[in-house]
Amino acid sequence: MRRGITATALVAALALAATACGSDDKSGGGSSSGELSGTVTWWDTSNVGSEDKVFKKLAEGFEKKHPKVDVKYVSVPFGDAQNKFKNAAQAGSSAPDVIRSEVAWTPDFASLGYLAPLDGTAALKNQDDFLPQAVASTKFEDKTYAVPQVIDSMGIFYNKKLLEKAGVEAPTNLVELKTAAKQIKDKTGKTGLYLRGDDPYYFLSFLYGEGGDLVDAESKTVTVDKPEGVKAFKAVKALVDDGTAKTDASDGWENMMQSFKNGDVAMMINGPWAVADTLTGKEFTDKDNLGIATVPAGSTAHGAPQGGHNLAVYAGSKNLEASYAFVEYMTSVESQATTAGELNLLPTRTSAYAKKEAVNSEIVGFFKPVVETAVERPWIPEGGSLFAPLGVEYTKVLTDQTTPEKAAKATGDAYRKLLKDWK
Repeated sequence: MRRGITATALVAALALAATACGSDDKSGGGSSSGELSGTVTWWDTSNVGSEDKVFKKLAEGFEKKHPKVDVKYVSVPFGDAQNKFKNAAQAGSSAPDVIRSEVAWTPDFASLGYLAPLDGTAALKNQDDFLPQAVASTKFEDKTYAVPQVIDSMGIFYNKKLLEKAGVEAPTNLVELKTAAKQIKDKTGKTGLYLRGDDPYYFLSFLYGEGGDLVDAESKTVTVDKPEGVKAFKAVKALVDDGTAKTDASDGWENMMQSFKNGDVAMMINGPWAVADTLTGKEFTDKDNLGIATVPAGSTAHGAPQGGHNLAVYAGSKNLEASYAFVEYMTSVESQATTAGELNLLPTRTSAYAKKEAVNSEIVGFFKPVVETAVERPWIPEGGSLFAPLGVEYTKVLTDQTTPEKAAKATGDAYRKLLKDWK
């Protein structure tokens, strides 16, 4: 989910010239012999500097397999991609043939008619091999509009040496987190936790931990402003107020990652997408110093959101057959094994977990059971839009601009305007 995790990362120049887009007449593929050809433009929204290198290399592998196909790789900032794709698709030009879509975007794009249905196409090869919880986000009105590429959830990352120096274990709940943070401060002078304050996705674990949720899609009811939601806002505010955590109102990804990698904080809440970047930090030149545990439970339960990314094909693509084949290749068992081995990203195919790359990844081994019990987000077209009003109120609570009660009410009010006829 990502989530706005790459919005502040360095990104390759966005080349949206007509010659490099899926709507270009020259991108038409196929030949009289049935061999794939032409151009496939792919918008990749992965982390720049780590994930993007591996995904780009995989795309080059597809070109070797299909030498007459030219994959135009474009790195798009995650935080910009949803609106960029919508604008390009609505205009009928400059949209890519394939987009790496955050799971919540898929039903949104599909509801607008921007995605090609994939049922019966080459993109869905061996579809029974996909994890059911990964497939859930690819559906809209009983049709499949994307193929799951990676699935993820969240855990608490910790600096083993700092925790050992402070004489504490990885906390299993918020009470233990506060106790551990105090000892860490007393023994090392470091802050216990970096709590990302500019991205509401990082709030979900606290909301689920208090037994709450954003909405109940089945009953069409807004639930974020129920007592459980208020308790969640109070929980995150208390972590900052008592010094357990430090936070931010902007540039949160970079601030969080640098603080953790440099040893200024002992812990952060993050997902498998952050492992490769984390291991570049001076505190983790010895990778065994990185510990990962289940997100600390709230007063009700352990709560970690289900996230991930899908690959979807633009409905207006001029090269559908090559695009379908590209999606199949990038979500194949072999490709998923590569990303598991090199990036510690979790496969969406059951059989990929038996590959040596996945078996040998401690991170994949840790997160697999976490993903299996993660809380599914609402797979509704408006799902991605729920984060904007939540993000405003989440940041305001952490920076003392509003109260938890007012934040929960304002978010609920915004949801009812967004979701017509919901209670």
